Amino acid sequence: MKWTSALAIYFLFWSLSVFLVLPFGVRTTDEAGAARVPGQAESAPHEFRPGRIALRVTVVATVLFLLFQLNYIYGWITPQIIDRLIPAE
Repeated sequence: MKWTSALAIYFLFWSLSVFLVLPFGVRTTDEAGAARVPGQAESAPHEFRPGRIALRVTVVATVLFLLFQLNYIYGWITPQIIDRLIPAE
């Protein structure tokens, strides 16, 4: 696999991981015990820390990409295995 393809696939894993990581560890203003700003949504996070979220996303994306890369190299899950598990109609 070319390094440009690997980079593109890593970017896809990273952007998917954003949606996996974003809901975890979020506390609303009511849960934090602070007063809400007028017009603020009830579900809005009390503190938004983009650096911490980016670090978590990078860790999750790297682990997923490494699993993908190892599967690409060693062929643990192949299209033939998937065809056996889910037969075509």
